[in-house]
Amino acid sequence: MKLSDFKFEIPKKLIALHPPENRDESRLMVIHKDTGKIEHKVFKDVIDYFDTGDVFVTNNTKVFPARLYGNKEKTGAKIEVFLLRELNQDLRLWDVLVDPARKIRVGNKLYFGDSDLVAEVIDNTTSRGRTIRFLFDGTDEEFYKTIDTLGETPILKDFIERDVVDADRERYQTIFAKHVGAVAAPTAGLHFTPHLMKRLEIKGIEVSPITLHIGLGTFRQVDVEDLTKHKMDSENYDIPQETVDLVNRALDQKKRVVSVGTTPLKTIESSVTANGRLKSSSGWTDKFIIPPYEFKIANAMITNFHLPESTLLMTASAFGGYDLIMKAYQEGIKENYKFFSYGDAMLII
Repeated sequence: MKLSDFKFEIPKKLIALHPPENRDESRLMVIHKDTGKIEHKVFKDVIDYFDTGDVFVTNNTKVFPARLYGNKEKTGAKIEVFLLRELNQDLRLWDVLVDPARKIRVGNKLYFGDSDLVAEVIDNTTSRGRTIRFLFDGTDEEFYKTIDTLGETPILKDFIERDVVDADRERYQTIFAKHVGAVAAPTAGLHFTPHLMKRLEIKGIEVSPITLHIGLGTFRQVDVEDLTKHKMDSENYDIPQETVDLVNRALDQKKRVVSVGTTPLKTIESSVTANGRLKSSSGWTDKFIIPPYEFKIANAMITNFHLPESTLLMTASAFGGYDLIMKAYQEGIKENYKFFSYGDAMLII
């Protein structure tokens, strides 16, 4: 498919700037792949579409406060440093993005607030990318605590045009969050609440995690018309045996396996046996799912309303069928559904 196949206009007012007051009361569009039927519900109604033995696969990655603000040595210029991933824990080497990049060269040092945290730039990686080494005289625990204190919740300011507030620390994190490593939230999971989880448990519906640490590559602009030429950034994942057992049992019993978001979807599709069953594994995946694609594991998916020309929209279209999903998006715009991370949800069954 082509990039232009995913181009359409979203009114700016439909980009959700804030989360709903209650997580599970966002709107839910339900799309039936077999009939093309579209329903309009509230997210907590999602339970009505599933039954005993069905399995929800969630992403338990935890977003860390990846956006820091430092001052350049000598000039004092304010520099934004966005932490992408840790390259070497012992040496405290990180891949980062810096802004404004033109001011940051190899050898520059950055100082962060009144803390003892200093960073030295040791390499250029891309136009905005740098490799930095943190200089910090303390334990690893003290280092990460300092990052947590100084850092800002990394909601994507390119799309959510407002200042970060204290409430984002809690709301831009799913209730499943456990393993630190993501720079963006697995947003389909943001709609779940402890109360909804209890209702799922009572109904006999299993909820089991994978881990995929989401990087900014998921949101990187696609700049090639031929989508087969787009290269996704690699992201670290882990699929535990417990999840494998639950998923494979559900498949054997002809039950639903529900991917809560595009990140669990590409994770489980990255680890499939020859006979179409999930296997336990860990490592890195750069899987990019676009239409047409034959899914081996998940047979239902929950996802948010994504932006035009985004890799997330492409993956959702592969799952639901291009024509049906694009029709659903036009209906979503007409019905004033909210888009992006804090927006409304879609169930594809």
